[in-house]
Amino acid sequence: MTKSSVLNPNGNYTWNFLNYPIHTLEAKSKENSANKAILLIHGFGASTDHWRFNVPELSKQFDVHAIDLLGFGKSPKPNDIDYSGALWKDQVIAYVKEVIKKPTVIVGNSLGGYAALAAGASLKDLSAGVILLNAAGYFSEEKLTKKNMLQTSLETVAGIFLKNIVLQRLIFENMRKPNNIRKTLKQVYVNKKNVDDFLVESIRNPSLDAGAFNVFRSVFNPSGPQGEPLDKLFNQLNSPLLLLWGSKDPWMNTPKKRNLYKKFTPENTTEIILDAGHCPHDEIPESVNKHILDWMKSL
Repeated sequence: MTKSSVLNPNGNYTWNFLNYPIHTLEAKSKENSANKAILLIHGFGASTDHWRFNVPELSKQFDVHAIDLLGFGKSPKPNDIDYSGALWKDQVIAYVKEVIKKPTVIVGNSLGGYAALAAGASLKDLSAGVILLNAAGYFSEEKLTKKNMLQTSLETVAGIFLKNIVLQRLIFENMRKPNNIRKTLKQVYVNKKNVDDFLVESIRNPSLDAGAFNVFRSVFNPSGPQGEPLDKLFNQLNSPLLLLWGSKDPWMNTPKKRNLYKKFTPENTTEIILDAGHCPHDEIPESVNKHILDWMKSL
């Protein structure tokens, strides 16, 4: 990608959520006469910067918004907040109602995919559609299985490990080293050409903010930032759903998970398999942008 592909939105401003100034982006389409907008929600450790190759193209046809979830990117990382799927769902809902104020297609990757689905299920008429790019989240059957199974010794050790604040700090410090960020990204990007300095720094810089460690602890706590199971959210979703699967994602695209998606997604679901990893929107943006725009034209 050329440097000209990096975000150059029409707007770069803050919006308050729970009295915290949230970093947001808005790129208005000069040609847009549609009554729909697009809202982009990043994944764990990422930010609005992760949509660098999507905003310029998508905004040619639609007004495009992107936000940094509370605890990530250029948004604050307060220590007195209970970071959870419910928090980020409420943030997305509030932004659509207070800022966009019209039917919106909500696009989410990883953790942001969960927030996009949960918000889309609650927004009803203001949800024009939901697009999931390798979304995080669990199904009821997975949670029941975990409750009924005896933990292995490895799981027990991992639980103790993650509850120890000193060890958590060591993990956090190690994870945010530039070389380790780059190494992790290369493990989940099939095509590694976009694993560049800009991407690494866009993840590293927010991790240096005060409060970033507390966000990390909240997300990786064994209890995790729980939310409603995906199957219940799918059952509540009235708007169309597009699944853009990076088929070589080692984290979310397991055979068991895919089978559960096939079992529980609603009838008005379109599924497209992509030759990509965990973040297809940044790895193969040309393909993702085309699929999003083609799908939106069919709504």
